[in-house]
Amino acid sequence: MIGDISSGITPKVDEDHYTDSSGIPFLRVQNVKSHGIDLNEVKFIKKSVHDGILKHSQLKKDDLVLTITGRIGSVAVVPDNFEGNINQHSVRFQLKLQIANLTINSHYVAVFLNSAFGRSLSIREVTGGTRPALDYKAVKSLQIILPPPNLQNHIVSRMRSAYSQKKQKEQEADALLDSIDGYVLSELGIEMPAVEQKKSFVVNASETVGLRTDPFYHQNHFKAIQNILSQSHNVKRLVELLQLIDSGSRPKGGVANIQSGVLSFGGEHINNQCEVEINTPRYIPHEFHSLHKSTETQLNDLLLVKDGATTGKIGIVSDTAHVGQNINEHLFLLRTNEGVNPIYLLYYLNSSFGKLQIQREITGATVTGITRDVVKRLKIILPDIAKQAKIANHITEIRSNAKQLQQEANDIVEQAKERVEQILLAEA
Repeated sequence: MIGDISSGITPKVDEDHYTDSSGIPFLRVQNVKSHGIDLNEVKFIKKSVHDGILKHSQLKKDDLVLTITGRIGSVAVVPDNFEGNINQHSVRFQLKLQIANLTINSHYVAVFLNSAFGRSLSIREVTGGTRPALDYKAVKSLQIILPPPNLQNHIVSRMRSAYSQKKQKEQEADALLDSIDGYVLSELGIEMPAVEQKKSFVVNASETVGLRTDPFYHQNHFKAIQNILSQSHNVKRLVELLQLIDSGSRPKGGVANIQSGVLSFGGEHINNQCEVEINTPRYIPHEFHSLHKSTETQLNDLLLVKDGATTGKIGIVSDTAHVGQNINEHLFLLRTNEGVNPIYLLYYLNSSFGKLQIQREITGATVTGITRDVVKRLKIILPDIAKQAKIANHITEIRSNAKQLQQEANDIVEQAKERVEQILLAEA
């Protein structure tokens, strides 16, 4: 059934193979989804690399891309007019047009291989101990149920409809979540200044006393934020609102080989919805945890990323399963005083206004970040507790409605998959 098959490589970062979005999409495992090719967080390679060392793994219309390591068995069909490439963790292959006088629909084959039944067949062919993978022989040996063309087309149509409905629900959820920022700013009476980056401008020496003197720090939008804060009522420094601010740690030698113990949260465990999310758990020994009780997590603690590319990202401990755990050295733990609503503070710091305040304070050359002193002196507009609660409750309602839409979106696809699997089993 498989004709041509090939895989790519990962060009070395230090050899100038990569470029910006003007280049060729370079797909990794996370870009290969059951609903198709997902270009979120995709990398780009230069056209010369695409046509040179990666010539044999160029993607063509109706190629199937199959992940062979990591999240093994995910399949996407290359759409019309798409130019891209893959690394060594996936293979691309072309299907024969017919087999046993039956026409093959590449989209049907993708649906089959993405089904629970198809994935079980892929996993069964996995080899390797420490690095499980599918090799070319295993991929070529995969067997599929091949119904008549009209049934293949029906199955493809059913799944396309499900994914289309899922996308619409997710867009509705995203619109709700995106509205949170505007709501917070509106409730606080804040009109965000235009953000523009200037490489140089004139600043009076009196304006720099006790402050940094680099151009970035004195951008006009940062000045505008300071003006807004100076004219606002009930502005407090963050340290005045906290019982505790502390940074975490981890054992010497890291935690890579520790398979159980106390969860050690890092920036990678905070998702874009300000939630703690454990996709890849990291652990510290109970003995180490017992020596670092100051950063043991409690309900409604805020976790703030202190360094690296995601400096300023913030999440809240809202799941009881995440209570009694700990944080690593890349996070600050913030615990609020009575009279401060942690959800309000979370979304103030996560607002475009709060993010700009933090962004201004980031320093460092090779490793950028913010210090504890910087966090302590961040200025917070703090309305009375009733107003805080109103804002927090409205945001909680928005998030609840968004989660409902996201669940409905997932249910639509799962129900479609179940029906497809019933059809496939009837054909087996």
